[in-house]
Amino acid sequence: MTAAPHRTARVLVMGWDGVRDDVRRAVRTPHLDRIAARGFARTVRVHPRNPTISGPVWSTMATGVHSDRHGVVDNDFRGHRFAEHPDLLTRLRAARPEATTFAAGEWPPLFTADSGGPLFAGGYRPPLGPQDALPGIAAVDEATTGRVAQELLTQDHTAVFSYHVLPDMVGHDQGVTDLYRAAVETCDQQLGVLLAAIEARPARDREDWTVIVLTDHGHRDEGDHGGDSEAERQAWIAAAGPGIAAASGDGIDHADVMAHALTVLGVELDLESIAGRPFGARAAAAP
Repeated sequence: MTAAPHRTARVLVMGWDGVRDDVRRAVRTPHLDRIAARGFARTVRVHPRNPTISGPVWSTMATGVHSDRHGVVDNDFRGHRFAEHPDLLTRLRAARPEATTFAAGEWPPLFTADSGGPLFAGGYRPPLGPQDALPGIAAVDEATTGRVAQELLTQDHTAVFSYHVLPDMVGHDQGVTDLYRAAVETCDQQLGVLLAAIEARPARDREDWTVIVLTDHGHRDEGDHGGDSEAERQAWIAAAGPGIAAASGDGIDHADVMAHALTVLGVELDLESIAGRPFGARAAAAP
């Protein structure tokens, strides 16, 4: 009998900044719906230890701990404790030196050291258009999508993070409007591009991909966030991949993304040192 070929685990994490959960559920997102149908999509309330601000929540997603431990309380990232709580890509490379990773997106604190971080050191930032113009931001997200799709198709990265900021920028500019809803649908179209790149990989039949898509916080109707209203604390996570079922999202927290991604990739974690748990673990532990 011929042994089954070894399959390689890989992870894609895609962040849609500032997408309120009720809006996500109301607009047309066929590619995200496909992820949810294969796994789960769950409303996630931003943890009370985190303010409803991008820096703290993306740091929690990446490090598996909340603001009181990773030290990020706003968007300048000063005072971060990433040396004590490294991001998931850094942990992966430390545990598996042969693994390569890729991260891309516009927001400087996520990728560049001169902005107080970085969270994902050395990530790719596309050339900037006019920063105060929404068309320029849209173009940057398109450039991010194209570069990440190229990397997914042609490189053998073990884990990839793709960050998309347009919905949040529209929300700040004008609130939860038709343009905001359209920006969410644009993110879904970009997810479709990334999924198509994965599906076109020559080695796809020898790989097991986990895909995680999430947002960091919501927005008030009139725009902006950072407060404690339900509209601002509304977030969500969707995921599909080996071992992920509909119930895997029960009780999920942003901190669980790091824990699940590294567990899938075979990195042993000290669960006493982090707040996150692999998807499904919280549901399994519930009485």
